[in-house]
Amino acid sequence: MPAVKKTNRRAQILQALAGMLETSPGQRITTAKLAEKVGVSEAALYRHFPSKARMFEGLIEFIEETLFSRINKIINEEKDSAARCQLILHLILGFAEKNPGITRILNGDALMGEQERLRARIAKLYERLETQLKQVLRERKLREGKALSADEGVIANMLICYTDGRINLFIRSGFTRKPTEQFNEQWGNFRQFFL
Repeated sequence: MPAVKKTNRRAQILQALAGMLETSPGQRITTAKLAEKVGVSEAALYRHFPSKARMFEGLIEFIEETLFSRINKIINEEKDSAARCQLILHLILGFAEKNPGITRILNGDALMGEQERLRARIAKLYERLETQLKQVLRERKLREGKALSADEGVIANMLICYTDGRINLFIRSGFTRKPTEQFNEQWGNFRQFFL
């Protein structure tokens, strides 16, 4: 039974951290403030996480697990390359929209002043997403027998830059400009690469 309580406390700490990232933009989150929000001592926080960096890593792991498990599902269920790319982008943007605090980690804003390895891990996450899109685009020729109107790497990079831009706009707007806003109309411009 204690293992369940520990897991719940860990999840509670991560949820509190994500909530503080959403409601306190531009402010550094201290372990003292986080402990107060969770309703425990700082020592209790450190029983669950050896450092604040590990807390951020816990949120990054949540991002990675959520996105890549759902991307794998999209790839297994959808066979059309254009639809796959559209669904992957919508997934990322929808995830950001539903998790504003965590979105500040995605764009690196919340990681300023934190350990470099955290920012490197987010950069790696974007590289993995771009590589995944590039793979989907490369498979198009094999799977559908159709070439693209531009290089797969160029298209994949443009799709990731678009996604990153929508996430940054969401944060800059104080979470008022939704990342999925006008997505279908904007996706229409990307469809030209698949014609």
